[in-house]
Amino acid sequence: MTTLDGHLIDDRTGPAPGSHDSQRREDSGARHEAVAALFDPVTCRHLEQLGVGPGWRCWEIGAGGASVATWLAKKAGPTGKVVLTDSDVSWAEATARQVETRTHRLGRDEPPGEGFDLVHARLALVHAPDRDRALRSMIRALRPGGRLLVEDADLALQPLLCPEESGPEQQLANRLRLGLRDLLAGRGVDLAYGRRLPRLLREAGLARVEADVYF
Repeated sequence: MTTLDGHLIDDRTGPAPGSHDSQRREDSGARHEAVAALFDPVTCRHLEQLGVGPGWRCWEIGAGGASVATWLAKKAGPTGKVVLTDSDVSWAEATARQVETRTHRLGRDEPPGEGFDLVHARLALVHAPDRDRALRSMIRALRPGGRLLVEDADLALQPLLCPEESGPEQQLANRLRLGLRDLLAGRGVDLAYGRRLPRLLREAGLARVEADVYF
């Protein structure tokens, strides 16, 4: 745990000694539900625009929950397939017959196949130990003409939660935000990675690269 003005930030890399797997899965489930509630509407809007449909083969990376994989499976239908990967899939349960769950370390392991119509990663690349290698592997897994959707963070773009510190609550929120930034930077996270993605994708030879900023 990291203490910040009397508030605790959980910076543990794994479960505490003696903790139960069921409690860990429960905690992970609550976190995944919160992320899904915040980001799924934007993610699904982008996926709709890409035209995901029957028969598509999709690779969902660093899922952190099954909501997007379930959505993709419904769109791909019985003739399609969704491969859901994460470094820890102990939380995962079968969501649809065409969803395959695999343990995979982005930036270290080889892709779980080739010829995907869609590769999607949300808040995954920024945490990868070798982001360049991870991005290359994602591109290599696509079929010619396939779609790549990357949603990632740029915490350096908005360093403060409250631009105007009008009271102690706003000051505390900003201190917590800055503490989180320091914690992530100490773990090797590139806080400005998001803004570099469009250029990196073009340099990798991808066509029709588009960017959408979401706060």
